[in-house]
Order: sequence, then C-alpha cells, then structure tokens
Amino acid sequence: MSAPEAVHADNAETDDLADRWEPVRDLPPSAKLVAKVLDYNETLTQSELAEETLLPPRTVRYALSRLEDADVVNSRFSFADARKRLYSLSI
Repeated sequence: MSAPEAVHADNAETDDLADRWEPVRDLPPSAKLVAKVLDYNETLTQSELAEETLLPPRTVRYALSRLEDADVVNSRFSFADARKRLYSLSI
C-alpha cells in the first residue's frame, strides 16, 4: 500500500468513527460520558453506570433518556433481577 493509499484508508476509518458518534454529538456532556462508558462495557445497569461515571443517579437517568431519545442505546430487563434494566450502546 502506498503512502497516499494508507492515509486515505486512515481517513476513511476516522470518518466511520466520526459518523458513528454523530447522533451523540449534540447531547449533553453527561449523555456523552454515559455513551462512552457503555462503549467500553457491553452492558451495564443504571446503578453500575452511576458508579462507573461518578455521576448522580438522577443525572444518569437523564442521560439515558436523552440517549434513548436519540436511539443510540438499547435497554432490556435483567433476567437475574427483573427490577433492573440493562443498557447497551447500539451505535
């Protein structure tokens, strides 16, 4: 691969990553942080997200609602504890 081809390949990969995060770009910082933590961890509960992000539970709830509105997060009930929901990133 020549140098210009390598640069083009790197730019295409960077563009793909930029496009992936486009729905999150205009969201509040707390939502961006929650999305990034979900990117590093496959599935977390709301309390685990609060623990990982060091955000108050109320802020995590708000961030998750904004992420759900933007359709970038999936939620499902936990089989281990039906009172809890598990969240994962869908982008």
